[in-house]
Amino acid sequence: MSYQIGIDAFRLRSTPRLAHTEYCSNAALKRVVTGLPDDDPNQEREFYRLWECDYIWSVNDGPEPWKKRGRVTDMGHSEFLEGGVDLRQPKPCPFKTVEEAWAFDAVAEYGLTDFETLVAYYEQWYQEKQQAFPEQVVSGGYYNTLISGAIAIFGWDMLLLAASDQRRFAKVLDSIFQQSLHHFRAWAQTSIEVFMCHDDMVWSQGPFMHPDFYRAEIFPRYKELWSVLKKAGKIVAYTSDGDWSMFLDDVVEAGADALCFEPMVPLELVVQKYGQSHCLIGSKVDARTLTFGTREQIQAEIDATLALAKGCPGFMFAVGNHIPSNVPVENALFYFEYLSQHWYR
Repeated sequence: MSYQIGIDAFRLRSTPRLAHTEYCSNAALKRVVTGLPDDDPNQEREFYRLWECDYIWSVNDGPEPWKKRGRVTDMGHSEFLEGGVDLRQPKPCPFKTVEEAWAFDAVAEYGLTDFETLVAYYEQWYQEKQQAFPEQVVSGGYYNTLISGAIAIFGWDMLLLAASDQRRFAKVLDSIFQQSLHHFRAWAQTSIEVFMCHDDMVWSQGPFMHPDFYRAEIFPRYKELWSVLKKAGKIVAYTSDGDWSMFLDDVVEAGADALCFEPMVPLELVVQKYGQSHCLIGSKVDARTLTFGTREQIQAEIDATLALAKGCPGFMFAVGNHIPSNVPVENALFYFEYLSQHWYR
């Protein structure tokens, strides 16, 4: 069963094939694979079944979004989904000066949801999600952990201004950390097996702040957040977009059990360092290759991944930077057909 393969991969147990997951917003692909229309409630579950996915990447930041409780920055959204339904124009940043940003306190701004209410909400959400997708591992998780939280609050321009004073920015980050810690503690009280911690802490070309700041202010807070979950027996997975390869050791030292990454992080490096000790979620297959490349190029990236992955007990294959709407359906179908013929150990 796919669920068993997924949980075995997280626990570094032998599996008959490589585990598999995908992050897919390609509506046309889902219609072709399942034969079901977009409004069919079974389409998503059928897609995961037919594509033999073993894990569903999932997070939940609670019942009360920040935008309903205080200030956030809406940077808008470019056209990404089919039909441009996600296109959204940016709105002005609510922070007019960097001094306002430095004075921000996430706990004072948003408050803390009643703890028992939060635990009950997360448990119910998880139970309903796991029942809806019984053939996959469904993770609990949190999205706006530290840097992603700061991005949501300030937007990139004000965030970069705020980060120019490391001492003041660290104080702001600590308030976001306190907000996150409340939620991590609640998640730890639920029956989840896997927790996905998301935090886009870097850019595509690496860190946008000095590495010393990450090591002084970011990773110690990760360690404290994750220790709450690990003491409760949860598997801690970590996701960040971009190239965070220089911080692999720091993330592992902080306590991550599974590493989820884009192709910008060199797979050879991750496998060399942690292929035997950690669940690895990703591949060398790039969404840009799926979109603009040839079948030969897609196959080459799959083959290069398989050569590294089959020696790892907990490898979970994924197009690490998403299968978006502009990926040609025929390319995506070829990708899965070839992968599923060659992923057996």
